[in-house]
Amino acid sequence: MSRKVEIRNNLASVKERIAVAAQKAQRDLSEITLVVVTKTFEVGDLEILYELGEREFGENRDQEASKKVEQLPDDINWHFQGQIQSNKLKSICKWADFIHSVDQIKYAQIISDQCQTKPKSIFLQVSLDTPVESRGGVDPVKLENLALDISELPGVVIAGLMAVAPMNNEGVEAFKRVQMIHSNFKHKFAQAKLLSAGMSGDFETAVLYGATHLRIGSSILGNR
Repeated sequence: MSRKVEIRNNLASVKERIAVAAQKAQRDLSEITLVVVTKTFEVGDLEILYELGEREFGENRDQEASKKVEQLPDDINWHFQGQIQSNKLKSICKWADFIHSVDQIKYAQIISDQCQTKPKSIFLQVSLDTPVESRGGVDPVKLENLALDISELPGVVIAGLMAVAPMNNEGVEAFKRVQMIHSNFKHKFAQAKLLSAGMSGDFETAVLYGATHLRIGSSILGNR
């Protein structure tokens, strides 16, 4: 089986599973965005995805992603999803259309400084872990204050929230929780309509609980 056939088949399978989950949740499929997580994979695989119609790619390393961006068409939306390092943010702002993992005001300030003329869409990462903030993300009780501070910065648009399910296999409860957090958050930050949640192992559950952006890598591209 060629690599293109492999990716095409995997992609079709994932999209079918998303469609089934959306139907089960009585959601419109058009409100769910598949972000193919392409980190560590060669440009050739991304070119295949592009040929198959995909335009949303997720990366978590600045050095790797910035090289890929130069080699691929400019109508791709690039999503930075990794842990943020202050010294990489200036570069990330040059290529990433969305930054999924903002959890501190200092990062938002750097983004603001770099994006005065063209505002950057960000997701605020919420910690669902115990102990809280142990793998990144802001403590939910601090979320509103962080968002209020960021809202005062020019060049930054809070597009929504982002979360990673905890490692204790409480996926359903975690997604229920983040759905409730997001619902409450939207009452005060109406523009923050998006919810980035769900990966290869749990994206169907994420769809059931309101995720709008699914970050799926290995189910489509395999394991490296």
